[in-house]
Amino acid sequence: IDGHPEFQEIAAREFPDGASEPPDGFTRREMVTLLGASLSLAGLASCRRPEHHIVPYVDPPETVIPGIPRHYATTLPVGRQALGLVVESHEGRPTKVEGNSLHPSTFGASSVRAQSAILDLYDPDRSQTVRQAGQPKSWADFVAAWGALEKDHLAGGGAGLAVLTGMSSSPTMARLRTAFMARFPKATWVVAEPVSDENVLAGMTRVAGRPLDTVLAVDRARVIVALDADLFGGHADAIRNMRGFADGRRAGATGGTMNRLYAVEAVHSLTGAMADHRLRLRSSRVAALLVELAKAAGVAGDAAGGAAPDWFDAKMRAFVDAAGGDLRDARGAGLVVAGDRQPAEVHAAVAALNAALGNAGATVSYRETTGSALPARADLTALAAAMRAGSVKTLVVLGGNPAYDAPADLDFDAALGKVPNVIALTDLLDETARLAAWHLPRAHAFEAWGDARALGGPLSVVQPLILPLYGGRSDLEIAALLATGKEMPGYDLVRETWKPILGAGFENAWGKVLESGLLAGSELPAAGFAPNGRALADLATLASSGASKAGDGNYEIVFMASPAVHDGRFANNGWLQELPDPITKQVWDNPALLSPATAKAIGVADEQVIKIDLAGRSVEMPVHLLPGLEDGTVAVTLGYGRTASGRVGTGVGVDLYRLRAGGSPDIAPGAVVTRTSRTLPLATTQEHGSMEGRPLVLETSLEAFRRDPSSYKEEEHPEEPSPLFEERTYTKGPQWAMTIDLNTCVGCNACVVACQSENNVPVVGKDQVRRGRQMHWLRVDRYFAGRPEAPESVVFQPVPCMHCENAPCEQVCPVAATVHGESGLNEMVYNRCIGTRYCSNNCPYKVRRFNFYNFTKDTPETLKMAQNPDVTVRARGVMEKCSYCLQRLNRAKIDAKLAGKALAD
Repeated sequence: IDGHPEFQEIAAREFPDGASEPPDGFTRREMVTLLGASLSLAGLASCRRPEHHIVPYVDPPETVIPGIPRHYATTLPVGRQALGLVVESHEGRPTKVEGNSLHPSTFGASSVRAQSAILDLYDPDRSQTVRQAGQPKSWADFVAAWGALEKDHLAGGGAGLAVLTGMSSSPTMARLRTAFMARFPKATWVVAEPVSDENVLAGMTRVAGRPLDTVLAVDRARVIVALDADLFGGHADAIRNMRGFADGRRAGATGGTMNRLYAVEAVHSLTGAMADHRLRLRSSRVAALLVELAKAAGVAGDAAGGAAPDWFDAKMRAFVDAAGGDLRDARGAGLVVAGDRQPAEVHAAVAALNAALGNAGATVSYRETTGSALPARADLTALAAAMRAGSVKTLVVLGGNPAYDAPADLDFDAALGKVPNVIALTDLLDETARLAAWHLPRAHAFEAWGDARALGGPLSVVQPLILPLYGGRSDLEIAALLATGKEMPGYDLVRETWKPILGAGFENAWGKVLESGLLAGSELPAAGFAPNGRALADLATLASSGASKAGDGNYEIVFMASPAVHDGRFANNGWLQELPDPITKQVWDNPALLSPATAKAIGVADEQVIKIDLAGRSVEMPVHLLPGLEDGTVAVTLGYGRTASGRVGTGVGVDLYRLRAGGSPDIAPGAVVTRTSRTLPLATTQEHGSMEGRPLVLETSLEAFRRDPSSYKEEEHPEEPSPLFEERTYTKGPQWAMTIDLNTCVGCNACVVACQSENNVPVVGKDQVRRGRQMHWLRVDRYFAGRPEAPESVVFQPVPCMHCENAPCEQVCPVAATVHGESGLNEMVYNRCIGTRYCSNNCPYKVRRFNFYNFTKDTPETLKMAQNPDVTVRARGVMEKCSYCLQRLNRAKIDAKLAGKALAD
């Protein structure tokens, strides 16, 4: 029953006292029979299994060859960003995601979120039927019910009708929204996101008079200053930023000028970890520091902001002077970026500073947001007030979950109870769907037609790769029903939008868009503007006000989106829950992060529970000590503590939305933190790969490396030890190896999820991870350099199987399950392995994983569809390890042989 909401509802109805033993008059067998009968009746109305078409091809298509995958271009919308992807499909079953090399948002790369989308597609907990008041209904029942509501709202011009959506860059959704408002002029359409770039857009409105999107060209920047900004983690254009940054790093390694990155932040981010110079600073003080930076860069005189604040010490002055001088010297090749958490005044000042330094149009440009659905917290607040007042009669929620993630002071779940007709289109039977009068299953992005525009970039089409597994409908199809009163398939809706875009020769142009994944030449032109001269003055006013100093003497709460589950929408994804946080290496939890000094002041250690009180609201959660965190800051991660998120995500972690208010959704000063007597266990993976004092990471400076390329070697062991075994030689065929550029790896973890998806790596759960039994074939270790209380830098070390030439694992296996292949690979023969684990004990890198349990024994049928048919699904009692994707190497050999060409590198 645990983890199955439908089962729990039936059990609560049949046994209201909640007894775990059979009630009086029932034998255990009778109780099980009664429960089983109830489930059978529920199953008649709503089968949880997907619909299967088992009729074989009568006339097989020439292009479909069993065992040979096909690849399709599509787009994954993520808020107002659009990731261009290519998805591998086996006989109509999508199994693996790659980046689209033609699309500027990815350039052939991908991200954690893109890689994990496959698991979301096959999630067996996805909503599978239309429901009214919790009871299964049909789509026709809903259409009929909406027809009656539609008549009433049309008569009133849409009064009492509201639609709540998330951010979108879809031209088709923009067209349908316009049609909806024309049909219901008195209706309300609200766009809200718990995590968004609303502050950035508000800042651009201040400085440019309209909300413009900011597009970064990190590859052109020689000096980058990130102010509480994570360019490589939470940024909407993170993939492109990472690639641009890597280009700048490689330039230095090849004799050119390496880019220099300055980071100012309270909490470690991927960007701060990669910074050449990092300054710890409370998030609320960034505005004041920016004033000093503008002075140091020669953009603002001393009158702009007066004297520096009293907390601005000599270390900060040295940092600001160095960064400001570099920005001034790199005029036109510098870049200043502020994070989404910072207020609008900071973003306006950053835009003005970039313009004054000649960076606008070079390293940063701006694009119009015409057609985009932009977030507005004020609109959500007004909607909640109208709902509580009883003036909203019908609310349609398209894809969001406001009952869970709306600001706590809005009391949105209570407001939903005041609305007679709530219609929720959601992926799961989540917190909002459970309060809705009508719940509709939502189609996954890989099941539905759609379109999107990348940030400042080209238009692309969202192309479905499989029929909806559970009959779900897309946001566009529901919006079309509202806007036109007619049922229209997504394919027709998108084509109707694109016909005027493509013009004459539509069918040929449409085919090219589907083939390439984007419309060539559809990039938005750069938007010029004259910066508002008040931007720096407004910033100085903010910096000198209480806003920049609020929280002195108290604890400052910093709310962060999870690098894995984001705002909570991906909480039911086991790959993401078990993916170690890039910095903390925590899994299956979201502890409060404290610096060692702050923890000492409070009197707590790792895993001890603290109570956080903020503006009359409180939560209790375990703590994790993190070196390099700013003292007085408590960093908390959103997206956990779900109460209705399927069998994986429900009950994991703590819900921080209960602490988050609409007035201070990002940075909240004035919190009171106290310790409790409780502890809660946490699972972290950093120590699992300990090499017992043998250093895995070696580093040196660029200057020292150019002077002596061997300067990275350990002083204690300057000479390589003599080999224990005879060196292997290779005289024929290819020799495979994997190289990782440690100078450009930002620790984003995309490779870890990609490996898990490609190689059918199982999820083991929090308890097994705590025992050191996670199954990832590839890990990314994180090391702090310097003093624990104030580390100088963070280093990432990806560790796959090394495929050692003289592999110590091969020498100890009693059954020759691990052997050396002729192409240089350390191969694993799974059906020989008897589980002695000698190889693991002998591996200095600790990159082998042992199947303690049969983790795939109870895999739901739908999840089996996500598995790669070219890779063995391992059984209990065998050792697993990275194989350098041998299946891909063999595919390359076969393709080369069929093409009559030599195998290329």
